[in-house]
Amino acid sequence: MVRLKDIALLANVSVMTVSKALRDQKDVSAETRQKIKALAAQMSYVPDTSAQGLRSRTTKLFGLVIPATTNPIYARMVYAMEERAFELGYDLLLAHTLNKPEREDLVLRRMISRRVDGLFVSPVYRFEAEARVYQEIAARKIPTVLLGPPAPFCKNFPGVEIEERLASYHVTKHLIGLGHKKIAYFTGPPAAPWAHERFEGYRRALREAGIEPDDNLVFASGNTIEDGVNTALQMLNEDCQPTALQAVSDLVAIGAAETLLQQGLKIPEDISIAGFGNILVAQHFRVPLTTVRQPKLRLGLAAIESMLSLLHGESVQTKRLPAEIIERQSTAAPKS
Repeated sequence: MVRLKDIALLANVSVMTVSKALRDQKDVSAETRQKIKALAAQMSYVPDTSAQGLRSRTTKLFGLVIPATTNPIYARMVYAMEERAFELGYDLLLAHTLNKPEREDLVLRRMISRRVDGLFVSPVYRFEAEARVYQEIAARKIPTVLLGPPAPFCKNFPGVEIEERLASYHVTKHLIGLGHKKIAYFTGPPAAPWAHERFEGYRRALREAGIEPDDNLVFASGNTIEDGVNTALQMLNEDCQPTALQAVSDLVAIGAAETLLQQGLKIPEDISIAGFGNILVAQHFRVPLTTVRQPKLRLGLAAIESMLSLLHGESVQTKRLPAEIIERQSTAAPKS
C-alpha cells in the first residue's frame, strides 16, 4: 500500500507538503502540487478515507434508503443524487427496505453505524404515530432528508416531494373535460400519505364539477402491476361500468389496462385510463398512457441541496415541486 511518506520521499518534500498538495492547499506552489499529484497517480496512491474521517469527523458518505431500485420512480432520482454527490466528493450507500418496517429499522441502524454524514430516506409508511428508529436519528442530530411526503412518525424531518393533490386534481379535470362523469379510481397503499393526497385531488375535481364522488367507483389497490390486474378484475366483476379509470400510479394503471385489453375492451374507445408518475414504460405501453410527469431529476437535485443546507447548520423547509399532466392516447371522449 502506497503511503504519503513514500510519495514524500520520491518528491523530496515533507509528508505535510504531500498532504496539502493532494488537498489543493494554496500554500503549496502550483508546480509542486502538479509534481506530487503526478507521482501519486504513477504510484496508484489511494487516500485512506477512514483515517481522513477520523481526523475530520466526517465520512463523505450519504445513506440512501429506498423501497427498491426495481421501482422505476426512483431510477432518475437516484441517478441525479449520485451525480451531484459525486461532484461534491461524497459517495452514496444504497439500501432497500422492500417496504418492510423491520427491514427499514435494520438498514437505518446500519447506516448510523457507518457514521454517514447524512441520510436520504423514502419512508416505509405505517399507521403508528411513532417509529423508534426515527426518534434515534433525531436524537443523534443526523441530517436527514425525506424523499416523499412525511407521515406522523417522521414529520419533523424536511423533505422533497411533488404537489401530489394538485397533480391528481388536474388528471381528473382532464377526464371531466373530455366529458367523463363516471370515473373509477384505484387507490394506493392505505398508510401512504401520497396515496391519500392523490385520492383527495380526484375527489376535489369531481366536486368542483358538480359530480358527487361515488364510493362504488373507488377500489382499494396498491402500487404494483399485479395490484392493477387484481383490482381491474374486481371492477369488472362488480359491473360498475365506468367510462374512465384513474389509477394512483402508472404501475397500477398498466396492470389494469393490460387486464381490460385482455377482456376485449378497447382503450380509449370503451374506457379511458390515466396513471401517475410517467415511468418509461408508460410512454411505450400498447396504448401510450396519459399520466403525470414527476420531475425526478429535479427532486434528486433538490434533495442534495437540502442536505447541503442541513450540513451547514441552516434551517430547511420541505420543498414541493410542481408536476405536469402528459396527455397521450389512453384518454379520449366517452362514447356518445
